[in-house]
Formats: sequence, C-alpha cells, structure tokens
Amino acid sequence: ARDTLRLEAGLPLHGHDIGPETTPIEAQLAFAIARSRRLDGAKAGGFPGAEVILQQLAHGVRRKLIGLLSPESIPIRPPAAIIDALDQDVGIVTSGTVSPTLGNPILLAYVDSQALTAETALSARVRDKRPLVMRTKLPFVPKRYRR
Repeated sequence: ARDTLRLEAGLPLHGHDIGPETTPIEAQLAFAIARSRRLDGAKAGGFPGAEVILQQLAHGVRRKLIGLLSPESIPIRPPAAIIDALDQDVGIVTSGTVSPTLGNPILLAYVDSQALTAETALSARVRDKRPLVMRTKLPFVPKRYRR
C-alpha cells in the first residue's frame, strides 16, 4: 500500500527511480537546488556534483523521469521498455502499478528527451503486448488536504 500511495503522489523511490547514477535534473528534482547555488546565484556551485548538475541545468539532459498513464488494463512494471511508434526503445520503466484510485496503470519511467519533444505515440513492451502510454503531469492523484 505504501508503494502505491507514493507512486500515486508521483514521488520517486531511491533505488528504483533515483540513485547514485541519476542527477536531480534527470529526476525532475531541480527545485531541491537552492537558487543561490545556481549559475546566476550569489554562491554558485559549491555542492557535490555541481559541475555536472549546473551544466545540465543550462543545456538540458539526455533523459528525464516522467509520469505515464495507460488507458489499458495491462499492469506495466519495471523493467518494461518504453518504445516509440517505430518499435525502438526510448526509455525504461522504473516504477509501475495499477492505481486503485484511478483504476488504470500508472508508471514512472526514464525517457529520452528527444522522444518527448516529438509528438509520437509511446507504448510499453510487456511480454508480447504493446499497451499505449500517455505522458501526464505529476502527481497522478492530486492532493486533497489543506495545510
């Protein structure tokens, strides 16, 4: 239940969606880098990995962690491949489940940035099936609490 709730909230899990091989920019976590530490900030850099991260902020990344939703009832779990209309691998699923709230499969996946700019249809490769997946904003389920 905890994994389903965190996925519905669009939160990445260390060891699945984020880890030592990913950067905050790839994982869509740039908000965690203080404005003062960015290139135009008062104290630019000065944190582990600053060279790579600041370069990615300025020039973009090769891949991004995005939320995907499938209208089909086939569960899509890691490490399923995300493919484009030409059946070429453009990404990989890092977390996925069927959302009890939405009733559809939801997943987090790293997808090539070039595949995201094109208006091509994406699918997942699940055994011999190719369920359609659509990019969606995170969180999958909007929060309903007040502070």
